[in-house]
This record gives sequence, C-alpha cells and structure tokens, in this order.
Amino acid sequence: MKRKLIGIAFVMLVFVAGCSGQSTTEKMYNHLEEAVSLESEFVNQQEPLSKLEQEEQKIFQEISKLNMDQFEQITSLADEALASIEKRRELLKKEKESIEAAKKEFDQINPLVDKLKEASLKDQASQMQQAMEDRYNAYIALHDAYQTSLDYDQKIYELLKQEELEESTLFDQIEKVNNQYEKVTEANTTFSENTDAFNEQKQAFYEATDLDITYEN
Repeated sequence: MKRKLIGIAFVMLVFVAGCSGQSTTEKMYNHLEEAVSLESEFVNQQEPLSKLEQEEQKIFQEISKLNMDQFEQITSLADEALASIEKRRELLKKEKESIEAAKKEFDQINPLVDKLKEASLKDQASQMQQAMEDRYNAYIALHDAYQTSLDYDQKIYELLKQEELEESTLFDQIEKVNNQYEKVTEANTTFSENTDAFNEQKQAFYEATDLDITYEN
C-alpha cells in the first residue's frame, strides 16, 4: 500500500522592532501575529501524524507477509492499525481547530483594512486577505481529502479481520487507498503553494507599512 506523508509549509514568523502605539497597521500586525501563534497547535500535530503514518505502514507490511493460517495474528495487527487511525483522527481534529482559530483571528483585520487611508496600502492588504482565503480553502480541501483517506484505511483493516475475505475485494480497497493518497498529495502541494503565496503577500504588506519589521528565517 503506497503511503503519502503529509508535509506542510508554515506561515513565517516575524517580529516588530521599536514599534509602539495603536495605529491601524499596528493593530493589524497584532492580529496577524496572534494568528501565527494560534497555528502552533497545527504545527505540533505534523510530527506525530507522520510518525503514526509510518508505524501503520509497517503494520501493513507485517500483515502482507502473513497468510490465513496466521489469521489471529492478522486480526491483532489490524486492531493495532485501527487504533492508530483513531489517533490520527484525533490529531487531525486538533489540527483543524488550530487552523480555524487562526483564521478567525486573522479575520479581525477585516474592519481595520477599511480604515487604511492609503489606497496602495489598502490594495496590498486586500491581496493579503485574498491569499489567506485561498490558503484556508486549500487547507479545508486537504483536510477533507485526508479524512477520506483515513476512512479508506479503516476499511482495509476491517476487511482484513474477515476470515472469508476475497482477495479481489482487498485489492480493490487498496487501490482506493492509493488513489486517495494521490489526492492528498495534490491537495497538500496546493496548500503549501498557497501558504508560500500568503507569506509573500503578508511580507509585502508589512514592507508597505511604516512598521519597523525584522524577519527571522
């Protein structure tokens, strides 16, 4: 069974130097960087998700080496895999909650954009808003694709626990899993590209303001 591990690009961190007061752009900065902070939980889910994916792949490989005379062992390993899938569902839920909290915080800049007096700055802010919308929508597509992949994975291990399982039924499900992981990979690529695009728009907005920003790689 071919696995596609999920790799995410993150919003860059930025820091203000020597900035005081509560101008419109400073208020926007505070919301933007709080949104970054709120995505920390999203970031924290990536390593354990990847680890669980690799562990599950090893389980499937172990099962593949067994025959029906070892059905009890197959069932035991399938149960391990199903437990692993449930853990991934929990991590995915935390990941989505983090993204949604960050998006909600980001949206706090919307009324502030309308208060910007300089037309070029307002236009740059609007482009940043659109980039965030594109990124958020890309994440939702990625989340949904990954959720479906978990459903398909679960079905495989449920099938493996059937003693009278037909080989063709299993192979059909494996094909569904592989096809879905291709979709996950495509959705992940789109999300990463949209994240890069948002980071660029965010940096361009900061550079267009009078804020004294320093960037940390």
